[in-house]
Amino acid sequence: MERLDERYQGRKEVIRPLNIVIVGTAYPFRGGLATFNQRLAQQFQAEGHHVEIITFTTQYPSVLFPGKTQLTNDPAPVGLTIRRAVHSCNPLSWIKVGRLLREQSPDLVICCYWMAFFAPAFATIERIVRRNGHTRCVALVHNMIPHEPTLLDRLFAPAFVRHTDGFVALSKSVVEDIDRLDSSHSKPKAFSPHPIYDHYGEPMSKTAACKALSLEPKYDYMLFFGLVRAYKGLDLLIDAFARVKGELPNLRLLIAGEFYEDEQKYCEQIRNAELDERIIIRNEFIPDDDLRKYFGAANLIVQPYKSATQSGVTQVAFHFEKPMLVTNVGGLAEIVHHGKMGYAVEPKSEAIADALRDYYAQDREQAYIDYLRKEKDKYNWNKMTRTFCALYEHLEGKKQAT
Repeated sequence: MERLDERYQGRKEVIRPLNIVIVGTAYPFRGGLATFNQRLAQQFQAEGHHVEIITFTTQYPSVLFPGKTQLTNDPAPVGLTIRRAVHSCNPLSWIKVGRLLREQSPDLVICCYWMAFFAPAFATIERIVRRNGHTRCVALVHNMIPHEPTLLDRLFAPAFVRHTDGFVALSKSVVEDIDRLDSSHSKPKAFSPHPIYDHYGEPMSKTAACKALSLEPKYDYMLFFGLVRAYKGLDLLIDAFARVKGELPNLRLLIAGEFYEDEQKYCEQIRNAELDERIIIRNEFIPDDDLRKYFGAANLIVQPYKSATQSGVTQVAFHFEKPMLVTNVGGLAEIVHHGKMGYAVEPKSEAIADALRDYYAQDREQAYIDYLRKEKDKYNWNKMTRTFCALYEHLEGKKQAT
């Protein structure tokens, strides 16, 4: 396997401006992946590259989407060119976009991959684009093998890998997943950690945040943030809370995010644990403007995932300088250094409970915040753009050598 991350991480040189097209989810679609693609485009633009985003006309068919809506109410990002052209279920649109990009002949096409459902569309676009002999197609891979695998992952993901020139992954575990699907084991693969989401505004004081959310500021709040799905382990966290409720009477759990599965089973678990008065549920998609309120109210961000690659929630926590409790799955422990900025424990309720006891009983908050502040510079967006540019240069060098 050709690994480029150690060679190019933190690279200082800036190559000539590139013509870049990002293919993936973006405005008017909502969510962390759309936010990521837009922030990446903004960083490329700030460095002098020409960037366009091509997103979906239809992302998920409504029958496959478990949430309330796929679209955001936020305003369009300023200064970005976003074109809606890809219908996820219409091969004619894939061919049309592929031909358009083949003629447009950008230097670099970045396909933002997170699940096999989109693999046929991305693979078709790449296969057509690469015929121009100029464009390099690189994948930005959030998940190669998803948290909840399906038959599609075995059928479609290898074809996407086959038609892609190189890969940038956000965690080392995803690099290994890509290599398992790369039958040649020869395509370049780089690791560049998830940058910090730094566009959500300045932190709010706990008093102001609690007032905005109608919460009592006298309590300690741990925050479970984001879409609620089975693999995210909310049941483990509730069980852990039940184990420490007598020892930590000031502790509250704030659950903020839309439920993508049955909320009632969690409500029943909460009732059985007699935690009704100590758990606050906000079952809704949290708009960008409200993130600072939820993170401002909390003094610990908890991600009790049963499986993971990486998570944008950790990088929001970095921005707001909030200690974290994560489980030691996927790449989460690569980011959250155990005992320094938080905890990386086994995905078991007993281990989560022990970490909660230590954090609140030993008053670790300020020491962990101090360490977080020192670590933030490692996750600048320019490190990711440099990785993409270096990978492009590497592919160009291989082309010229043949």
